Amino acid sequence: MTSNTTQPPTVSIIMACFNAAPYLRASVGSALGQSLREIELIIVDDGSSDGSVAIGHELAASDHRVQFHHMARNGGPAAARNHALRHARGRFVAILDSDDLMHPDRLKRLVAVAEAIEADIVADDLIVFDDADRSPPESFFRGSRARRGGWVTLTDYFRETRLYGRSPNLGFLKPLIRRDLITANGIRYDEGLRIAEDDDLIVQLLRAGARYRTIPEAGYFYRKHGSSISHRLSLADAEAMMMASERLAADLHDAPAPIRRALARRNRSIRAARDFTMAIEALKARRPVAAAGLMCGHPRSIPLFRMPVAARLGRLKAGGRAPAAASPPAIAPRVCFISNQRLIGATNGSSAYLIDLARATRAAGREPHLVQPSPAIFGRLPFFRLRPEMSVFASHHVRGAWRVGDWVVARNPRVHLNAAIGIARRIARRMGIAAAWTRDRPAPYAVAARWTKADQLFVTGHARPRADIVVADYMFQSRAFPFVARPDTPTAIVMHDLFHARSDGFAATGGGDSVAAIGRDAELALLDRGDAVIAIQQAEAAFVRRELPDREVILAPMAAEPVAAAQPGEDDRLLFVGSNTAPNVHGLRWFFDRVWPAIRAARPAATLDVAGSVAAAFPQGGPAGVRFLGLVDDLAPLYAGAGVVISPLIQGSGLKIKLIEALAQGKATVATGVTLQGVEEIASQAVAKADDPIPFADAVIGLLQAKTARATLAAKALDTARVHFSGDACYRAYRNWLAKITPTHLSQVSNEEARLCA
Repeated sequence: MTSNTTQPPTVSIIMACFNAAPYLRASVGSALGQSLREIELIIVDDGSSDGSVAIGHELAASDHRVQFHHMARNGGPAAARNHALRHARGRFVAILDSDDLMHPDRLKRLVAVAEAIEADIVADDLIVFDDADRSPPESFFRGSRARRGGWVTLTDYFRETRLYGRSPNLGFLKPLIRRDLITANGIRYDEGLRIAEDDDLIVQLLRAGARYRTIPEAGYFYRKHGSSISHRLSLADAEAMMMASERLAADLHDAPAPIRRALARRNRSIRAARDFTMAIEALKARRPVAAAGLMCGHPRSIPLFRMPVAARLGRLKAGGRAPAAASPPAIAPRVCFISNQRLIGATNGSSAYLIDLARATRAAGREPHLVQPSPAIFGRLPFFRLRPEMSVFASHHVRGAWRVGDWVVARNPRVHLNAAIGIARRIARRMGIAAAWTRDRPAPYAVAARWTKADQLFVTGHARPRADIVVADYMFQSRAFPFVARPDTPTAIVMHDLFHARSDGFAATGGGDSVAAIGRDAELALLDRGDAVIAIQQAEAAFVRRELPDREVILAPMAAEPVAAAQPGEDDRLLFVGSNTAPNVHGLRWFFDRVWPAIRAARPAATLDVAGSVAAAFPQGGPAGVRFLGLVDDLAPLYAGAGVVISPLIQGSGLKIKLIEALAQGKATVATGVTLQGVEEIASQAVAKADDPIPFADAVIGLLQAKTARATLAAKALDTARVHFSGDACYRAYRNWLAKITPTHLSQVSNEEARLCA
């Protein structure tokens, strides 16, 4: 046993353990990984015969917050928890089963709620998941408790704790409890109960006047074992529950009528469960006549047979498939990318970058999978077609979508309606109708969309079976990590951008970011959730290394495929390539207003091609000489013909991927300092830099009229791309990180899961 003698903790986490060796490390890890650091964990081994004792001693020795106690004989979970209560010192007590998990922010959230509303007991929603991945995960609450939570009176509790009822049984919850309420009333677990001991404790607390509140957020991960429910309640357990329910009814014989009625209904459910268990025992003993007699004599038990029947039908529907975890380990370790950007193909910089990382994953001998938990990726586009490059992913799951070949179709009719409304508005504007209803209202970016419980369940259901390694596409998706329900899985976050730097830049120029506005501390908190951070450029990698020294930082610039020779292009042809994001829109407007007039005055024949979805932000078109081309299937001819590529960005962060593309195309480029952020030392000699309108215009004019100077700068650009932005150079560090997650380690994890389900 290891004891903590420092300042009393805020929460004492109590864990009864019996033969839980396969799960114990993960469960303890989820407890010790709480963002609320003032905790203690009291593990009481209840006479285990597997490796639990050795693991418990090891965990206690490795963290001073862990106590480990070993009971010589098995006394049941109630006895183990009473032992732990005697050693608890926290203001609150939280129960964690030795095979379950907690969200890292769970205890901080529950304590905050308890203190804010002066509750004695606070419980959150459960995510119930099948350890063998044979059935989809589910949240526990229904109705109003799922939407907004609520108070729980003794009457409510009896009404909502019917055994094998169709409604969620509140007795399964694992609430946070004020310890002084337990000690002041001499409340202890009933050691005669091996099932429903938590339920009995809550009843005692409510009878003592406890204020009990539920909240809708899901923070506890309840692990199911197997698919049959009949084995969960032995006849001895059922009889013990019956005796306890009868004692409780006698104690409350003079309670108010609503309490007595609710308790009577609850006790009838326990009696029916006992009778059902007797019939199941008879069937297992191959005594069908006796089972039929029991059913006829106790007709309340008959409806409960829906449960084993449903379980059998579920197995038949699954076609007898073996559980995922019991399958042989995959030949290639699986890397699950979790993304909420609309990924159709390499249609924009961020999509191309993620696809490149998936290709690098395959090159490293790992198998990439893609999970997209938010239907918000559709925006107002009701369907889209996946391009061939998306085949790099071994599987692709999108919530709220049908997949028809290469087409992905939104299930929500509202998306289709919004698309029709958007088309109607566009037609009205082209007809010259100017009214409030014709104004375009772009859908919000899904990258930073608020997470819903349905999103979380989708991650548990689809990412968990494929999560030997998890990569979050943008820091906002790091919120998905806990819902993978595999806390030992290595994680990484693809930064793309340093968002608080973007926000500062937009604030300085009076604009707003099109993706998300976030402060420095909040961004660091999200980046800190991953084991590793994948930075797209050197300056941002250095920032993360400085601010988060405990996180591994992987520098992985965007790679490009260099052309065979530099391309000076044609006189008086300019090119801009960009998606419809705020940095591109603001930069292009600045160029039109402040730079383009000077260029046209000096070179009247000059033209500017604008390629990419940025055209959507300019429905009225641009000034004379500007052509908006929209999305272009093949940019190569545009690059080849352009004499100068421009990148007039005045806000933003990350690596400007179109800059790397222009270098690899061997183009003379004029760019601002914002464009060059993170690659100044590498690319400063290969790009003409100008931050003010007149120098920017002069640089463009000089290159348009001097083909030799243009060819020289184009050659330097191509050389820079070949040396610094080849696929091998850019993704070597990422591949090395993947290599550290060895197949041996992963196969051990898979084999352990297989043993659990055997």
